[in-house]
Amino acid sequence: MTRERDGRNERNERDGRDGPVPRGDGTRVVRAGLPEEEPYAPPLPGPVLAAHFHLPGDPAQAPYTYGRDGNPTWTGLEQAISELEAPGDEAARTTVFASGMAAISAVLLSRTRPGDVVVLPSDGYNLLVPVRERLEGWGVEVRTAPTGGDAQLDALDGAALLWIESPSNPGLDVCDIRRLADAAHERGALVAVDNTLATPLGQRPLELGADYAVASGTKALTGHGDVLLGYVTCRDPELAASVRLWRKTVGAIPGPVEAWLAHRSLATLELRTERQAANALAVAEALRERPEVRDVRHPGLADDPAHPVAARQMRRFGCVVSFTLPDRAFAERFLAALRLVDDATSFGGVRSTAERRGRWGGDAVPEGFVRMSVGVEDAADLVADIRAALDSAGRG
Repeated sequence: MTRERDGRNERNERDGRDGPVPRGDGTRVVRAGLPEEEPYAPPLPGPVLAAHFHLPGDPAQAPYTYGRDGNPTWTGLEQAISELEAPGDEAARTTVFASGMAAISAVLLSRTRPGDVVVLPSDGYNLLVPVRERLEGWGVEVRTAPTGGDAQLDALDGAALLWIESPSNPGLDVCDIRRLADAAHERGALVAVDNTLATPLGQRPLELGADYAVASGTKALTGHGDVLLGYVTCRDPELAASVRLWRKTVGAIPGPVEAWLAHRSLATLELRTERQAANALAVAEALRERPEVRDVRHPGLADDPAHPVAARQMRRFGCVVSFTLPDRAFAERFLAALRLVDDATSFGGVRSTAERRGRWGGDAVPEGFVRMSVGVEDAADLVADIRAALDSAGRG
């Protein structure tokens, strides 16, 4: 299900020529970050493979100096992501990283000092657990609370940074980002939102009051399972500069080929996320019909506990569906019986994937809990495959 508002109805941007230019989601992703047209030049230049650049004179005046500091291929991708996360806001700045965890670490580790208080979700991505341990080892106090019910509100007093993951991974709970951001700012805390699952076409955290929009571009943003990438987008120049300095200092830079592949993939983001959201809703509705399946979660389901809040702040409800099967053995038989859904740990790709999430540890989920990422296959084929796999798993 797609809620057609905001980006689809924005019609006031200009491209430097006379008259307004339409900028719906489909148009925006196709045009985002492209250079000015030049006769006989490609619309999206190829990757710039350079460890250093010719550098006469004052380096402070040079657009590019050394391969760890900047690269023209990164610049195009960063501009494109800024145009998606904060349309029309020329102050928005994006920094791309080698992975989503590099982006997450850049915010959490560059903004905290011994004695600071950080609030994390207790039900977020499982690698937040070792990040929490690292922060605590540096003398940072870490408080946790679940995403649902805006429970992090009760942990904000004295906090320096609030980290939000909405929808949460893998449980798919949702919180009121605007409410939490306002409350955090009243207490002097910065706010970061992990926007990986929603993508900037599904949710814009900066417009909801966040200081940082953070995501793993490995997932739906690039969508083909062939790139590791992360990014951080800020509106505040000082915050953006701090993140960029962290990247330079630790060297968590993406390769130019990866950046180029990511920019190329953005052109189909609207098509992919539209199809995936519709497919995910069809899969979730089919799963709810099965007696052996319980606790089906997807923010697009009208009676999902997260739906009322999600419907207010999300424009698409994402591609992930979670549900619980009777036990570990049943879940493993189900996954083995699937023919159109790969057993893999990522999400957001054009090919559907699923996994028994408990195999990793770190997530407080039942042994039969399955996280499914729905791709762009035909919905009827996916539903038929899932039903057949459930029948097979039930026979033992």
